[in-house]
Amino acid sequence: MMPDRLRPMQEDDLEAVLAWRNHPEVRRYMYTRHEIGLEEHCRWFAHAVAQPGKHLLIFEADGRPCGFANLTQHGTDPIADWGFYLAPDAPRGAGQRLGRAVLAYAFDTLVLHKLCGEVLAHNERSLRFHRRLGFEEEGRLRDQHYDGEHFYAVVCFGLLRHEWQPTAGEP
Repeated sequence: MMPDRLRPMQEDDLEAVLAWRNHPEVRRYMYTRHEIGLEEHCRWFAHAVAQPGKHLLIFEADGRPCGFANLTQHGTDPIADWGFYLAPDAPRGAGQRLGRAVLAYAFDTLVLHKLCGEVLAHNERSLRFHRRLGFEEEGRLRDQHYDGEHFYAVVCFGLLRHEWQPTAGEP
């Protein structure tokens, strides 16, 4: 069994990440819910990798890519926003493993002070996920997101470096 790892996203990952992102169970909880085409996805990737402070990461479990995460630092502040999703066929428990790996990267490698996340309030699974990782709810933006049919609240989360608790065996 190979250890979990994070690595930078490469062009070779574009088709797999696009398939994960376009899966209905992933797409339904995104701010942009349309099915993304390859050309649009390639433009996004080219723009994202050119941005300083943008980290596009592939999570591998047992040697197999099964998740995507991005961290975005704004300016020189040691604070970043994050987003993530898993492959629909990711192994059970991969979400928590991805979360812990990204937190280790954020706090140990990037030496961030704070990591922030936003979750659509109807995404109960992601709300529980953030809380299990130690994130604190910092606010709720009422009717903040409109998907073309409905308004949804957005829950804002934050995790400070000193609140992060790596599990045994993590760096």
